[in-house]
Amino acid sequence: MSFNQKYFQESELSIKDIKLKYYSSPILLKNNFKHGFLTKTSSEINLNLLSKSLNLKNNNCVLNQIHSNQIVFGSKTQEKERVKADGIICDKHNQNLWIYTADCMPILFADKKKRHVAAVHCGRKGLENKIIRNLIKIFYYKGCSKEDILVAIGPSISKKHYLIDDKTLKDFYKKAVSNDPILDYTGNLLNLKELAELEEKDSISLNLKKYAHIQLLKENISNSNIDISNLCTYESNHNFYSWRRSKTYSRQWNFISS
Repeated sequence: MSFNQKYFQESELSIKDIKLKYYSSPILLKNNFKHGFLTKTSSEINLNLLSKSLNLKNNNCVLNQIHSNQIVFGSKTQEKERVKADGIICDKHNQNLWIYTADCMPILFADKKKRHVAAVHCGRKGLENKIIRNLIKIFYYKGCSKEDILVAIGPSISKKHYLIDDKTLKDFYKKAVSNDPILDYTGNLLNLKELAELEEKDSISLNLKKYAHIQLLKENISNSNIDISNLCTYESNHNFYSWRRSKTYSRQWNFISS
């Protein structure tokens, strides 16, 4: 078993003379889940209009994302103020779960039999705080089977461009790995070399997508049920906003519908 990324299907939509490109996970498409990893022009469009143009007739569920491990049900997001959390899971069959990103991973979850869906915003802190584990625990509590859970990790920053210092790497390893022993692809205890390497003096690259993949495997999600996009938000300036590239506060949308 190894870490493999793949091409996601590219599509285009015109909304009031604005061309919007978006990407879809092969495994979610195959199982008929309406979803999308949108590009930077999505931030220019009103969310209700965006939903209508995507033929989504459901309730939009949006968070105030704070780099936490908190997950809420879709109905909780319908209150007057946006709830602070980084994951949404459906609790009705009429919800669009929206996550906004600009380097962090948008991760979409779906149960192909029970049709439960969820969306997670996950960066380094989300991995440290085990938001993936928290989400999968809720799926199991709802009666989902590990064989039926599908996961798609969307466009996000690649290892090459996610640079940190030695202290940050050691803190990450302590919080995410040392306190929670985890095996690598060969069945041995994971070490730093699996996730990071020295790029230049005082600069280390960290593979967030790879560690998210390893966390999913630890939670008994089958490798064949996981899609990982090969798109890097940092490299594709035309398509994606990137915090690390330009320190922008703009974001692109990602969604999955119940």
